[in-house]
Amino acid sequence: SDWSADSWSDYGSRDKPGTTLGRTVPDGNVLFPDIFHTDHLLFYERFRAYQDYILADCKASEVKQFIAEYLVKVLEPSGWQAIWRTDVFEVLVGVVGVNFSTLKAVVQLSEPFLCESQDGSFTLECMQELLELKEHQILLQEMWVVYDDSGEFDQTALAIEHVRFFYRCIWRTWDEEEEDEFDYFVRCVEPRLRLHYDVLEHRVPSGLVVDYQNLLSQCEELSEKFLNVRNSISSNDSDSEAENVSMVEGLKLYDKVEHLKQKLKLIENPLLRYVFGYQKYGSLQAKGLRPTGAKVIHVVPWTMTASLLHLLARDKLCPESCEGPEIQFHRDPLAAVNACYEGDRVIICPGHYVIDGVFCIADSVELEGYGLPDDVVIEKQGKGDNFFDCTGANIKISNLKLVQHDAVEGILNVHHGKTTLENCVLQCETTGITVRTSAELLMKNSDLYGAKGAGVEIYPGSACTLLHNGIHHCKEGILVKNFLDEDYEAPKITMVNNMIHNNEGYGVVLVRPVMASEMKDASAQGTKGIFLFLEETPKTSKYSIPRFLDCIIHNLWNMQPTQAGDETACAEGSRQEQPGCVTDELELCKRADTSEQTENNSEIANVLGATSAKKSQMHKKRLSELGFAEADDNLMSQEMFVSVEGNQFKWNGKGSFGIFLF
Repeated sequence: SDWSADSWSDYGSRDKPGTTLGRTVPDGNVLFPDIFHTDHLLFYERFRAYQDYILADCKASEVKQFIAEYLVKVLEPSGWQAIWRTDVFEVLVGVVGVNFSTLKAVVQLSEPFLCESQDGSFTLECMQELLELKEHQILLQEMWVVYDDSGEFDQTALAIEHVRFFYRCIWRTWDEEEEDEFDYFVRCVEPRLRLHYDVLEHRVPSGLVVDYQNLLSQCEELSEKFLNVRNSISSNDSDSEAENVSMVEGLKLYDKVEHLKQKLKLIENPLLRYVFGYQKYGSLQAKGLRPTGAKVIHVVPWTMTASLLHLLARDKLCPESCEGPEIQFHRDPLAAVNACYEGDRVIICPGHYVIDGVFCIADSVELEGYGLPDDVVIEKQGKGDNFFDCTGANIKISNLKLVQHDAVEGILNVHHGKTTLENCVLQCETTGITVRTSAELLMKNSDLYGAKGAGVEIYPGSACTLLHNGIHHCKEGILVKNFLDEDYEAPKITMVNNMIHNNEGYGVVLVRPVMASEMKDASAQGTKGIFLFLEETPKTSKYSIPRFLDCIIHNLWNMQPTQAGDETACAEGSRQEQPGCVTDELELCKRADTSEQTENNSEIANVLGATSAKKSQMHKKRLSELGFAEADDNLMSQEMFVSVEGNQFKWNGKGSFGIFLF
């Protein structure tokens, strides 16, 4: 929308009759009048108010002055009512004046007297005494303006909302001490405002949000201690022992505060906060064995009945030895996983579980759904997190359906160790499964769909085994990352009897740099296909590769194999000579399709193997240049182990296999 100054709700014309703001009914037992509903403002509304009307290019030390000047222009000085809210009570007051320099309103109790408190101890006399102690002046940010449909107090309600939001969500007690060449809005307001709305819209991992709040609390506490210590040091040049101790303590507190402030700035920066969060989840610490050495079975029942308990005891809980295992019951799968130690097992009963958090699995544990995957559903709530982060040595997940909505990260990340995924259904949102360097994935008899990136991303130096799976309706089916760089090792890939179909791009994509020799070969052998090159590939986003596939993929399938072509020709001849022989025609079509699928599997294996061989040659050449001319081929070989057979590729938008060259 085109938000001009005249049409903008915050600074519209006062000549328009009636209010443009909504109303809301206050919570509680006391019948307070309705108040203006102002806490729903959008990001750009607050952004524009602070940038254009309130703070402009002021310094941190000028913030209070600029806010006061803004309030003088828009705030009604008297004649309106508000609810004064604290952590202890709420009371209805009338405003008779405003002290703009202190950002306070001069108030008196309204008639009739309306007050609600936690313990009911605030009587009319108590409130009058409290107001006298405060000289009848209270902070504007503690006031919620009573609704008026005339529109006369719209600007007053919005102005107080801006002040309240600023001091609650933007302002820090140490801001005034950080003067620099940048204006306060650019340095502090904008990044904190963006972070606030990113958190509201679930674009920041929940663990990172908790970390930020904890860091903020610690920083405020230490900053207050530092100020107290600094103020306690006398201004004279005394060298007393007490002052020396205070100075040392002050320096230590100062260092701690500065360290915490730097961490806060990392999270407030929209570019760095995700790096900060990724490092956190990428370094999960395993608990190891339980101190007692026992292994526990964790049971998660949606609802528990006698019959279900009997079936569980018969099928899953019966001990193999004479000693019965310890069994713990949990309300949700995430709580069960968080309680696991090395070797534990989690059994999830049929039900639909909605989880707000991340499954961070750092020990060798088993997660098993008791029933079919469609009966045991775990749905991810929130946009900012991964769903599963796996770093354990041997993790097994089976018989589960994982559902992801409005996500930023992928559905499952294998960072280290081995993760086995068996008989699962994965409904993805952004990317599917990511197998990081040095990690191993075994996925079998599972179904994966819906990824806006690749269904499976295979990084260099990883091992990925895919057996009897369906991968469909993704941007790309399987993406094999570049491993030709000297720092990378070739991955080990096994693909057997998978059905890869209905993906927007290719079934399988290999990402690698173009070699100088290939450019010469491509120009000399124009009949073998068309290569498209991108001289500079964007590297700022981890999703840049899938997004650019449309314009830089090399299609290997523009030449049909001779055998398949002959069979197709035979089929056409058969249709002409024997139009009634439907059985023979279907048989020939089936043979042609089988031949094409066989060729697809062979071609993928050959191209991946040839790329791996090229990697090995490059490695040997580097060793030779370093003087290791007699290096053992067996020791130095880094060729990819590839087994690709029995896979079916159908109805993929651009073909079965492509190469992304950069």
